[in-house]
Amino acid sequence: MNFFKRIAYHPSVIKITHWEYWSFNAVYSPIYLYFIWLGLKPRAIFFVNAANPGILNGGFLMESKKEIYDIIPNQFYPRTVYLPKAAKLSEALSQIQQAGIEYPFIAKPDIGGRGRMVAKINTEAELMEYLNIVQEDYLLQEMVHWKNEAGIFYYRYPNEAKGHISGIVAKEFLSITGNGKNTMLQLLQQEKRFILQIPALHKIYGKRMYEVMPAGITEVLVPFGNHARGSKFIDASNKIDEALTKAIDDICTQIPGFYFGRMDIKFNSWEELKQGKNLSIIELNGSGSEPTHIYDPAHSVFFAWKEIIRHWKIMQRISIINHKTFGVPYMTLKEGLQMLKSDTEHLKKTSNNNSNQTL
Repeated sequence: MNFFKRIAYHPSVIKITHWEYWSFNAVYSPIYLYFIWLGLKPRAIFFVNAANPGILNGGFLMESKKEIYDIIPNQFYPRTVYLPKAAKLSEALSQIQQAGIEYPFIAKPDIGGRGRMVAKINTEAELMEYLNIVQEDYLLQEMVHWKNEAGIFYYRYPNEAKGHISGIVAKEFLSITGNGKNTMLQLLQQEKRFILQIPALHKIYGKRMYEVMPAGITEVLVPFGNHARGSKFIDASNKIDEALTKAIDDICTQIPGFYFGRMDIKFNSWEELKQGKNLSIIELNGSGSEPTHIYDPAHSVFFAWKEIIRHWKIMQRISIINHKTFGVPYMTLKEGLQMLKSDTEHLKKTSNNNSNQTL
């Protein structure tokens, strides 16, 4: 590798030259003032909770995944069990057995984000290791094996019967294909997106990183459609049509108090998804949702700012309608600041835990 390529493939240079890897504050700081300006009309900076009165804080921060699953009809999400952090291994094993959850399955914190502390559990030993690491309430969820995953951003004005899809992101999991010559590490080093994941993958795969991958064999290294965990996000908003909108609308109108947010869905095919068949909602995110199609590498940061602002405007309008028409109270300044404080404290705790994760 020549000098210039070594520079271009250095992790720090990759992060600087590709805005999709910038920190949250770096992306959002230039438009924070606009968000505050949006709060002037409802006279509430923290109007975000009124967008989804069925979800704690509107799903902006600190919402419980369990409580969200509780308002989704059972047929639309994977079998899931909730366990307090103090639960013993025997209790966890009993719960997954009763729920009919088999290995491998997914473990994730009840309050989380950006892939923190999400792990694929293959054995009882790995479950024990996860329980020794996790320091908060968590969920164990059956692994959905549909081959596709997408994030679909949905909104519906409370005074209208039908909703809309405002953006779709398709996800490519972090995977590599062997050539019979290079090791897993060498193959990862050939792709800028994967280079940023090498430290985390070292913890997961250990000595396997130095083994030669068999020719023609493709392996998914991270089975999570999460940008922070190496998935490539592709803007698939061209898939939006009347059939898909109706299928998603039929689902979302069955979720009480949900008007604005993104659903991460596993599904078999786009054709079946448009028929409302063979799909499963992995996550449902509320007013804190990002329109993640912005992270398509083909998009500029200016496109991202435009899309974020567009969705903020929609959220503000929904919140105002819920407040004026249905009496949904806005979060007070004191409550909003406490929410931000709680989120900051939670992030510190989970970041420390996540740094020790080996699963």
